[in-house]
Amino acid sequence: MAEHNLYMRRCLELAANGLGLVYPNPMVGSVIVYKGLIIGEGWHQKAGEAHAEVNAINAVKEKELLSKATLYVNLEPCSHYGKTPPCADLIIKNNIKKVVIGSIDTNDKVGGKGIKRLKENSIEVIHSVMEKECRELNKRFFTFHEKNRPFVILKWARSKDGYIFPDKAKAASGTPFWISNKYSLQRVHQLRSQEASILVGKNTVLQDDPKLNLRHFEGNGLMRLVIDRNLELPDDKNLFDQSVHTIIYNEKKDEVMHNLHYVKLDFEKEVIAQIMNHLYHLEIQSVIVEGGAYTLAHFIESGFWDEALVFEGDQIFKEGIKGPDIGVKPFVHQKVLNDDMYLYKNNS
Repeated sequence: MAEHNLYMRRCLELAANGLGLVYPNPMVGSVIVYKGLIIGEGWHQKAGEAHAEVNAINAVKEKELLSKATLYVNLEPCSHYGKTPPCADLIIKNNIKKVVIGSIDTNDKVGGKGIKRLKENSIEVIHSVMEKECRELNKRFFTFHEKNRPFVILKWARSKDGYIFPDKAKAASGTPFWISNKYSLQRVHQLRSQEASILVGKNTVLQDDPKLNLRHFEGNGLMRLVIDRNLELPDDKNLFDQSVHTIIYNEKKDEVMHNLHYVKLDFEKEVIAQIMNHLYHLEIQSVIVEGGAYTLAHFIESGFWDEALVFEGDQIFKEGIKGPDIGVKPFVHQKVLNDDMYLYKNNS
């Protein structure tokens, strides 16, 4: 088992290279081992391109060794035709006799069918090796397919005494205020680069006029989402610049104007549940919620959240707008230079 863990860790290291790049596909890494040596390795680099197993097999120079080697992969090989042929068929074609798998793919298109196909062709299969770590890496993918909704990350910054803004009057007037330092800001943009969409409420747009893009870290752009029940936001705000696909959830109209998509919801019913359902049908696997206090609290109360990331500066405000109460103890606490960063997980 120690040997299997060693090579599975390498699969996870390789797979992580695809973070933010392979959506909506999962992150997958694969290594091929012969007599204790890795003779080929690869990872899935972009949706629609070769899967990890394909890249690992292609990296093996002496193909005759494949029939004596073991293939490791952190996610069950696919058995269906999508944008690429089934990896299970390629493994069979190359006469690989042993496959070690980290986690079973719970996507309905796979769901054990890859393992079944390998076994039917006399291939020895060992699965659930470092399963917890493998599922953690692909938490967005698994949440999407098992809960029929995106993986939800809440994010905000607060003072040492728990406030997200020091002055209610200035908040109402639209005066921005920075709590976290510039290094935390860069970390936030790195986090944005890993997700598929980003959501804020109307008040955050009025107060901060955010662009909700990537300015301090390279990566793919996010879909922007805003909740504006009565369509009160002026069209000169940055969110209406047509630069990326932007959805405005409201109760007035359904309308498409180039990159602006107005989506009508029933605000007499659970709004967050409706947004989750809409994003699921758009195949959006993750959303990072950046405020404001009311919107964050609504997500927490609804139970539609998986992680919360809170940056805590060194200021003491004593009054102002209180940050939301997450209701659980922090899972991780670490320093980001002068700021504290807390990670919370929803285990319910």
